[in-house]
Amino acid sequence: MVVTLSAVALFGVLTFVLLRSRYVGPLSALAVFLFGFFTADTGASTAIRAALGALLDAAQSIS
Repeated sequence: MVVTLSAVALFGVLTFVLLRSRYVGPLSALAVFLFGFFTADTGASTAIRAALGALLDAAQSIS
């Protein structure tokens, strides 16, 4: 578990640096972030899936 938290911190800092230096755009970073959550299927993925479901329902009701 300690290794996982360290990797999360490392990749979080790396993502921040890449976004700050504009090597990666915000939408690309979001896509990679969501891909990681859905493939890892962590305990937090349930909340993220619910939030994405709510956003998709809201987007469908707009049009």
